[in-house]
Amino acid sequence: MERSQRVSLLEIFKVFFFIGATGFGGGMAIVSLTERVCVHEKKWISMEEFMHGLAFGQILGPFSLNTCTFVGYYLRGPVGGIIAASAFIAPSFILICLLSWLYFTFHELPQLQSALNGTNPVIIALIIVAAVGMGRSKVKGNEAWLMALAAFAAAALLNASALTILVAAAVWSLGRSWYRREHS
Repeated sequence: MERSQRVSLLEIFKVFFFIGATGFGGGMAIVSLTERVCVHEKKWISMEEFMHGLAFGQILGPFSLNTCTFVGYYLRGPVGGIIAASAFIAPSFILICLLSWLYFTFHELPQLQSALNGTNPVIIALIIVAAVGMGRSKVKGNEAWLMALAAFAAAALLNASALTILVAAAVWSLGRSWYRREHS
């Protein structure tokens, strides 16, 4: 995009509302959609600038939101960033408000209670499938599997917090590294 061209705030709102409404599958899926629309279709930002924004957006918080904010800021400054972020969040906000209203209005209906109780096993199954998929692709070797199982046991059986598990894993890894360096 030439710097002399200015994207209207309404266009920024419409594009990021669309991304927020149709972007499913987690942060990287949304970032991919944002890249396709803003870099390739609209040609608002170069791939290099987009990658800088993505890297910058991973510093804090939800990087898909940060990336959308970066693109809006790149296009129209602080107001563009606020518009892009607000538009990206708006579909989720509206949907959650609607679902909350429906729940609090109809939560005593036996049919809704049955439907909600029926979703619990499905949610647990989805979490297990995601964990197994990540485990297969990211956990390599016996030692890594042992650490993953130990972390699971600490969380499930000992109610250890995620921070405690991460600190323990870091201490273990540093100790193992020191031991291998001293004894090799």
